[in-house]
Amino acid sequence: MDLFSPVKLGNLTLQNRIFMAPLTRCRSVDGHIPNAMMAAYYAQRASAGLIIAEATMVSPLGIGYPNTPGIYTPEQLEGWKQVTHAVHEKGGRIFLQLWHVGRISHPAFLGGALPVAPSPVKPAGETYTPEGMQSFVTPRALEAEEIPTIVRQFVIAAKNAVEAGFDGVEIHGANGYLIDQFLRDGTNRRDDAYGGSVENRARFLFEIVRDVCDAIGPERTGVRLSPSGTFNDMSDSDPQSHFTYICGQLGSYHLAYLHIIDALEGDIRHGANVVDLRILRAAYPGLLITNGGYDKTRGNAVIAEGVADAVSFGALFLANPDLPERFKSDASLNTPDPATFYTQGAEGYLDYPTLQG
Repeated sequence: MDLFSPVKLGNLTLQNRIFMAPLTRCRSVDGHIPNAMMAAYYAQRASAGLIIAEATMVSPLGIGYPNTPGIYTPEQLEGWKQVTHAVHEKGGRIFLQLWHVGRISHPAFLGGALPVAPSPVKPAGETYTPEGMQSFVTPRALEAEEIPTIVRQFVIAAKNAVEAGFDGVEIHGANGYLIDQFLRDGTNRRDDAYGGSVENRARFLFEIVRDVCDAIGPERTGVRLSPSGTFNDMSDSDPQSHFTYICGQLGSYHLAYLHIIDALEGDIRHGANVVDLRILRAAYPGLLITNGGYDKTRGNAVIAEGVADAVSFGALFLANPDLPERFKSDASLNTPDPATFYTQGAEGYLDYPTLQG
């Protein structure tokens, strides 16, 4: 097997194992509504075995960046219907990543309210707000009785995504956002049923997974984790033990997939306790996607070795709408332009050339 082999994911048979990773692009319009430009962008990339659309807020309190889309209003659903229709018209398959940023939000997005988190642990650094760069603030710890409301928001978002035409959803448990903040002992200092042991810290994730699977089916439900990640000032005392347990438990839900962000050079450079992907592969019995600086050669190798079943590509797919075709013919690749990653226009979004011109 290699990147070009078909693969069964849930009830879907996908044409290849070259997946598009979820990528924040900040192109939604007022009201966090997806638009025709976004539909064109995803349709350009429909040759991916699976598109995992960008992180999308499950509630107004889940916002962390300007011009990111939501999936909690009728207008947002209608906007996403344009996207799913355009992708399906091109023969593609598309999941939606469900997102709550937790402590990575800012009062500038929340009408002056504090962001929420498992514990009042302030992240280091600054964030971009409508008023420019501002320091992160110390978040407010969620009360235990508030947590079921957020679980329900993920469930409603998953139902909305299916109604909008998505083939499934990915629960965003990675990159230092709210679910990840519960999972890691560097950010979770709680002493109730959602803190302390890894079993307790993972409770929030498992409640979301259980209820989303019940609502839309496990075959339409994926999860993304970043066991080695340091992004958003994240740390954990024993990620190998903790995430091996989490991955093992996720196996019992019969998910469509588990999506692991593999250790990046920057994680190692910043002193992360890096978890070997092979250990997580051994713990998780289902379909496993990996991500993190892969190219064609490394992607083919990880699949041939049985360490992963598919590979998601981020910046390479951003800059190369026809990435599978380029990989197949060993064609040269366009270079991503970071200056246009988060701007609001078509430049650097719709104008990367394909091999056909």
